[in-house]
Amino acid sequence: MGNTAQRRMTAQVRAEIAAERRELADLLDGLSEKQWDAPTLCSGWRVRHVAAHMSMGFRYSFAKTAWELVKAGGNLHRMTDRCARADAAAHSTRALAASMRDNANHPWKPPVGGFESALGHDVVHGLDITVALGLDRRVPEERLRILLGTISSRSLRFFGADLLGVQLRANDLDWTYGTGNPVSGTVQDLLLLAYGRKVPAGHLAGEQCDRFVMA
Repeated sequence: MGNTAQRRMTAQVRAEIAAERRELADLLDGLSEKQWDAPTLCSGWRVRHVAAHMSMGFRYSFAKTAWELVKAGGNLHRMTDRCARADAAAHSTRALAASMRDNANHPWKPPVGGFESALGHDVVHGLDITVALGLDRRVPEERLRILLGTISSRSLRFFGADLLGVQLRANDLDWTYGTGNPVSGTVQDLLLLAYGRKVPAGHLAGEQCDRFVMA
């Protein structure tokens, strides 16, 4: 891909990131206190913890992030869990939603990957919230297509997604991934599987679908 095409693609992805953050901020603003305390697809995290985690990159400098990682003994999962819980307790729900909106164009990216990874971070954590709450939010197709293009054996390993022996088959988009027994569902539900999530019962179909359903 030439430099001009790459810059155009980067600009497109960043525009989708900004739109996703604004839409999620509006959604968070509309949640009740009960919904903010409801569980999500992220094991052990409630909505407020996920929202706090999503805005962590805007509020933490590199030095602060590194220090938190040192305090967690180098364990990234332990660090993000502790920070999410502390930040959820320290910030109001209004402030957490505002952080997403106010930083729609923030250039934060995860340590691994580029802006596509930042988009995946926002989209998937948004789905962690909306799918668990039973909200019928549909991620725009263009964002989903960008993220589908990033799925690989390497990304599956990174997110701990075990798709051995199954083929993901979207029923709302012409897309499949893998080989084996078909597991079908909406493309955004299948995206969650590729990011190591399990989904509520009734979201998937196929002989092997039970292994991807929340207990």
